[in-house]
Amino acid sequence: MSMQDEQTPLNVSSITGRPLTKRGEATRRRLLAAAEHVFADQGYHEASIVKITERAGIGLGTFYLYFDSKQTIFESLVLDLNQRVRHSMAEAMSHATDRLAAERAGFAGFFRFTAEHPALYRVVREAEFVSPEMLRLHYTRIVEGYEQGLARAQRDGQIDPALDPEITAWALMGLGELIGMRFLLWERDGAGTVPESIPDEVFDAMMRFIDNALAVRGATRKDGRP
Repeated sequence: MSMQDEQTPLNVSSITGRPLTKRGEATRRRLLAAAEHVFADQGYHEASIVKITERAGIGLGTFYLYFDSKQTIFESLVLDLNQRVRHSMAEAMSHATDRLAAERAGFAGFFRFTAEHPALYRVVREAEFVSPEMLRLHYTRIVEGYEQGLARAQRDGQIDPALDPEITAWALMGLGELIGMRFLLWERDGAGTVPESIPDEVFDAMMRFIDNALAVRGATRKDGRP
């Protein structure tokens, strides 16, 4: 089993365990960017280290200074995508004034990232078979922060206190993932290009559903409706 240590920083070599120089970080980033495209286009089993290094424009020998196998770079890519999608969502939510606004901003951040990195879906799904531990780690890392945010909103009286934060976090994450699949990935054009965002009416309908699901029972909405 070559699963990456979940505590290992992404700017540390998985071979030597030492921090990377700026040049080393740039090389590692090029390899991960190439791997993102190769795994997304060809799948794990058809991908190869040679194809990854060719796309990155990096010598085969250099690859082994950063990763010791195809599975190692795949697992590192799952961690990298996970870190970046969580950052995209957190950054989008940083200026929200309440939890419902945070939900809207967070999902907008998620869909933007998904449109720019559609490989997220295929890589995560292949992890189910290539490295099940990484699949679980990907989702639990997202849910942990999500659950904490929902619990804080309950304490502040912003959402229904009767909801279970953990179950709610998993439900909302599943909702966003499937909406993204249906209205982004499945809407590719003839060249395979993913739309920049889901349609406004779809996003608004999803947010109405979420607003209603999270609302404090008996509360009055901003527009005056119960």
